[in-house]
Amino acid sequence: MNLNKTFILMLLFVVATVGSMSVFTVKQTEKAIKLLFGKVVSADYSPGLHFKYPIAHKIRKFDARIQTLDTLSERFLTAEKKNVIVDFFVKWRIDDVIAYFTSVSGSQQQASQRLSEIIADGLRSEFGKRTIQEVVSGARAHIMESITEEAKKRTKTFGIDIVDVRIKRIELPPEVSDSVYKRMSAERERVAKELRSRGEASAVRIRAEADRERVELLAKAQRDTEQIRGEGEARATEIYAQAYSKNPEFFALQRSFQAYKGIFRADSDILLLQPDSEFFKYFKQFDLTLPPPPSPRPNQSGDNNRLQPPLTPP
Repeated sequence: MNLNKTFILMLLFVVATVGSMSVFTVKQTEKAIKLLFGKVVSADYSPGLHFKYPIAHKIRKFDARIQTLDTLSERFLTAEKKNVIVDFFVKWRIDDVIAYFTSVSGSQQQASQRLSEIIADGLRSEFGKRTIQEVVSGARAHIMESITEEAKKRTKTFGIDIVDVRIKRIELPPEVSDSVYKRMSAERERVAKELRSRGEASAVRIRAEADRERVELLAKAQRDTEQIRGEGEARATEIYAQAYSKNPEFFALQRSFQAYKGIFRADSDILLLQPDSEFFKYFKQFDLTLPPPPSPRPNQSGDNNRLQPPLTPP
């Protein structure tokens, strides 16, 4: 009785062991292949429970999710033969599990190494065709798109699908940074000098235009002034002529008085003329002879020798 019970237990154990070795499960996040003595016999397994032959078949499972390859910084040469330090990462996943297993033996380390070499070659080729300015600023997006497309083609034989390639950082080595800074400074200085020269040329042109307008305005003002003055003088001459025609004698007398006033401005002014000169013709019509001084009167005290000052006429 005990022997039968033991045999049954042993038989159940063997059946359970063989049954456990005959089934395997594949998760939603996994890809699996079936090997028969090291050769791939099947790989099309959906998530769930599957069967195999114990001992003869071996199952290899791989992560089917998107993997991230984050590499160390590398140096690349640009078209100017300048080194740049680049950090990048790659997003990838297994597309063909059989090709992945046969090409890199299913090793994620080997796959990462091959991917690093492929991406580095692509970056080296793209950077070698561009300058530092293009790499740092304008062409980064185009570089990443080109590298991603080229890497997809090259990794297809490995059963790997490249999802994306991204450049995290592009830096210049210290020895290159100084030369780039000096070149940028020289370029900015050249632009500044060009702008200054343009500004000076504009300033000279503006000043010349302003001087020309000033001369034109002054000339027009002088012309208008002379015209107005001429018209005023003509009007004044006309008025003088009309006044002179009404009383020529009075006009001649007034002009003579104005001439006398203009000549004899100070007490020390002297004018030497002949007595019969026409300049003083109006003075000849008046008696300009001074009366004789009054005779002295004797002093009331009887002193005839002392004279009194003449009395001032009322």
